[in-house]
Amino acid sequence: MTQQPQNVQYTASDIEVLEGLEPVRKRPGMYIGGTDSSALHHMVAEILDNSMDEAVAGHADKIWFTRHTDGSISIRDNGRGIPVDAHPKFKDKSALEVILTTLHSGGKFSNKAYNTSGGLHGVGLSVVNALSKLLIVEICRDGQQYRQTYAFGTPQGPLEHVGPMSNRRGTTVRFTPDDTIFETIIFSSARLLKLVRSKAFLFQGVTIHWKDETFSDEREVNDAPAEASFHYPNGLADYLADELGENLCYTDVPFAGNEPFAGGEQGRVEWAIAWPMNESGSMASYCNTVPTPQGGTHEAGYRAALTKSLRQYGEMRGNKKADKITADDVLGGAKALISVFIPNPQFQGQTKDKLSTTTAQRQVENTIKDHFDHWLVAHADSADALLANIIERTEERLSRKKEQEVKRKTATTRRLRLPGKLADCTAADREDTELFIVEGDSAGGSAKQARDRRTQAILPLRGKILNVVSATRDKFKQNQELKDLLMALGCETGKDFRLEDLRYERVIIMTDADVDGAHIATLLMTFFYQEMPALVKSGRVYLALPPLYKLTHGDKSAYAHDDEEKDRLLKTTFSGKKVEISRFKGLGEMPAVQLKSTTMDPAKRKLMQIKIDSIAEAENIVRRLMGKNPEERLLFIRENAATNVELDI
Repeated sequence: MTQQPQNVQYTASDIEVLEGLEPVRKRPGMYIGGTDSSALHHMVAEILDNSMDEAVAGHADKIWFTRHTDGSISIRDNGRGIPVDAHPKFKDKSALEVILTTLHSGGKFSNKAYNTSGGLHGVGLSVVNALSKLLIVEICRDGQQYRQTYAFGTPQGPLEHVGPMSNRRGTTVRFTPDDTIFETIIFSSARLLKLVRSKAFLFQGVTIHWKDETFSDEREVNDAPAEASFHYPNGLADYLADELGENLCYTDVPFAGNEPFAGGEQGRVEWAIAWPMNESGSMASYCNTVPTPQGGTHEAGYRAALTKSLRQYGEMRGNKKADKITADDVLGGAKALISVFIPNPQFQGQTKDKLSTTTAQRQVENTIKDHFDHWLVAHADSADALLANIIERTEERLSRKKEQEVKRKTATTRRLRLPGKLADCTAADREDTELFIVEGDSAGGSAKQARDRRTQAILPLRGKILNVVSATRDKFKQNQELKDLLMALGCETGKDFRLEDLRYERVIIMTDADVDGAHIATLLMTFFYQEMPALVKSGRVYLALPPLYKLTHGDKSAYAHDDEEKDRLLKTTFSGKKVEISRFKGLGEMPAVQLKSTTMDPAKRKLMQIKIDSIAEAENIVRRLMGKNPEERLLFIRENAATNVELDI
C-alpha cells in the first residue's frame, strides 16, 4: 500500500490554458507523431502535401523542392497562392497569418476550394510553423509578391508587400526545424528524394524539380543527385515499371488502371500490380497523395477485389483448389500499388498512417474487381500462369500450416485451430514461449515487428473484452475476442481447463500505460482468474511494464516507467542538464525498436508476475469491483477515495 500525501493543493491556478500554437510546441508528438527523424521528415510531407493539393485541384503543374546548405527546406509551387487579404473573422490579420498561426484553419474543411485534398484538419502548415525556428513564406498572387517571416510560430513583422511580380505565381515556404524540439535536424537526402518521387508518380499532371545544395562527390553513391526532375505521365504504371526493372513476371503485362469509382460515386482509384518471379511482395497505398503505410479500407477493398476475381476465374477454369485462395496468397508475392482520391477521407491519427473511410472499401472493390475480371479473360495465358502460381502458394501455405499444427500439438488430440489475428511463434514446443496480448491492430503491428519470431507470439484484441464476472454464459460464449483468446491459448475454461493444454509457457498482458490500458488489463486478469484460476496460480500470467517517459540529452537516452523514476533520473543521470522529456501516448505510437528494447526483450524489459496471495481477498475484490452490484463498487470507491490510498494488488 502506498499512502498519498494529504497536503497537495489543486486549485484553479493549476489549470493551464494553452493558446495559439503553444499546444504544438508543448506536445509535438500529438501532431507529427514524435520528435524523432520520422517526425522531422513528416514536417516536409505536410508542406509538400499542400502544393500537391494545388496540383491535384488543377491549379498547379510544377513544384520546386530544394534542400539548402543551411539546414532548411524550401518548397515552391505555381498554384493560386495562399490568400493575403484580411480574414473576415480577424480583421487585423491576413488570411495567410491566420493559417500560419491558428490551428484548424484552412481551405479544406469544405469542397469549395479543394474537391479532394491530403490536408484535412487545418493544422499542417501551422504545426510546421510552430516547430520551426525560422519560416519564411512568399506569395505571388494577382501580379503582386508578398513575404512574411516567422520564428518559433510567431510573426516577426506584418505581411510585407514586396512589389509587382507578373511572371510568377504560387506559394513558397522555406523552414528551418527547431533544434530544441527535434532529436535531430539532419535531413536524409535519400528519404526526401523518395518522398518527392512518390508524389510525382501519384499525380500524372505534376512535374517536381529536385535540387540538393548539400550534394557532394564524397557523399555515398546513389544517395541522391544534385538535381533532377520527376514526371510520370502514366502514374503508378510508370513507377511499377521502374521498380520491376528487368525482372521477369508471371504475367506478360501488369494489371494497371486509373478509373472513377463505379456507379458514378465521387472519387477515383488508380492501381498497378505485377507478380515478379523469385521476389518477395510489397504493398504501397496512398489516399489523396498521402502515404498510408498501415493500409486501411482502400487496401482491404483492393485485396478483396483481386482475391474474389481469381477465385471466380479458377472456378471458371475448373480448378477446385481456387476456393481456398486467400488475399495473402494473391498479394504475398506481388508488387502492388494503390492510390485513391476521395472527398473528406477519414484517417486514424493526425499522421494519417491508416485510412478508415468505410465506404472506400466497397468503392475500391467494386471498381477494381470489374476491371480485373475483364483483364483475366482478355489475357488468358497470363491469367492461367498467374492462377497456377497462386494455387502453388496456397498449397504451400496449407502445407506449412499443417506442419506447424503437427509440431505444436499439445497433449490433447483434438484438431488445433488458431485465430486469424494471431501472429504465432515458430518454436516447436512451448518451452520459453510467450503470448503477448495487446490492445488493437496498431499496437499489434508494432509488437509483431519488435518480437522474437521464434519464441514470441502476438494476439491483438479489439478494444475492451467482456467483463466475465457480470456477463451471462451465453454472452461469454458468443464473444469473438474471448473465442480468439481461447483458441490461441489452446485451453478450455472452468472445469475443462488443463494446464498441459496451454500452448505457451508465459502469457503476457501488454497494454498502454493509461486508464484505458489499465481497464483492459483488469478485464483480462479478471477473465484469467474467473475462468482459468490454475493458470494464474501457476505463475504464468504477467503484466508488461512499458515506459511512460523517454528522457534525452544529446545522444544519451533513458526510460522511466513512472513519475518517481523520471524524477530520480533527472536528479541523478541527467542532473543539471537540459533534458527533452517525451511521454509515450501508447504502444502503437512507439517505434518497434524502442518497444523491443524497453518492453519485449527478455534481457531488458520489466514484467510483473500476477500472484494470488489470498483466495478470499481476491474473491472479495473481484466480486466488489467487477460484479453485478454497482452499490458495492460505489462503496469500495468511496472507502478508498476517502483514505486516498493507491492499491497494489
